[in-house]
Amino acid sequence: MWSERFAWHDTGTAVGIWPSGGYSQPHQAFESSESKARFAGLVEVSGMIDHVERIRPRLATEDELLRIHTREYLDRLSRLSADRGGDAGDGATPFGPGSYEIARLAAGGVMESVSAVLEGSLRNAYALTRPPGHHAEPDLGRGYCMLSNVTLAVEHARKMFGVERVAIVDYDVHHGNGAQRIYWDDPSVLHVSIHQDRLFPLDSGSLDERGGGTGEGYNINVPLPAGSGNGAYLAAMDRVVAPALQAFRPQLVMVSSGFDPSALDPLGCMSVTSEGFRALARRLLDAAEQQCDGRIVFSHEGGYSAVHVPFCGLAVMEELTGMRTDVDDPFDSNFSSSPAHELQPWQERVIDAAAQMAREIR
Repeated sequence: MWSERFAWHDTGTAVGIWPSGGYSQPHQAFESSESKARFAGLVEVSGMIDHVERIRPRLATEDELLRIHTREYLDRLSRLSADRGGDAGDGATPFGPGSYEIARLAAGGVMESVSAVLEGSLRNAYALTRPPGHHAEPDLGRGYCMLSNVTLAVEHARKMFGVERVAIVDYDVHHGNGAQRIYWDDPSVLHVSIHQDRLFPLDSGSLDERGGGTGEGYNINVPLPAGSGNGAYLAAMDRVVAPALQAFRPQLVMVSSGFDPSALDPLGCMSVTSEGFRALARRLLDAAEQQCDGRIVFSHEGGYSAVHVPFCGLAVMEELTGMRTDVDDPFDSNFSSSPAHELQPWQERVIDAAAQMAREIR
């Protein structure tokens, strides 16, 4: 699921994250169209496009958006988008004219991807969306995210298809604070976030954030130390995610798919390779097959290396389709032999603590 309109979401000039000015020479925001459009381009040029079904996105309706977001927040986005644009709330989520409609198209596209999988016309789906969504909260845009694409799709699955138990697995390098806040006290949604410890948001994503009320125990954070590579991520998948999914028995698995744990990403300090992402996807597909007849939807989040994201994304697409292209990741020969991929004791301590939480799910 991809639309050229997503590439037209304008985040303007910036110095990576912050506004330009003074001694900060204008450049562009890290969240630009580059990595996503190049990912979509590689899907086409590699021939993968001939082996997938295209999902046509649609605008999410206001009623659908109000399942998660407040009317005041949506009205503000709409008003700014109809003028010259603005910021979604945290001072680091810029958007240009028309971006609210593009965000609605992205959210609606993820919903359509979920519909296709739950109706049985597709086994799985990859929604290549922009803007991303996993930092967005009901009344606040954060971290380049305007609308909470994945949680809106979860609510769509619940309201339109009667799905009762949904798992969200987030491997973006930044903490999935949006879904954590939205489903904090909801035991029918399991949220597992594997992320770099204290990266963004700085004050969220710790091991002791487990949910509240009847939702306690259904929010699991795996805050990996900076520098973690394939070994730590795959151990987290095997020891935390897979047992949690087995215990929870979801009817649908949603994946917040961020490629910013990659070794070339400017906003993270991790070392996952394209083959590492391929292995993560394989494990998630296997878990979904065992727990919910393979019903799984990946929704694109972060990933800011324009040169590496396309290879990481294509590796995931190859696992989803079962079709191998003749594309080789040119970076893999250097990254695959890095000592960063060995599981280290300080990484294992975090994973073991999270694994204990997974064992407590009922």
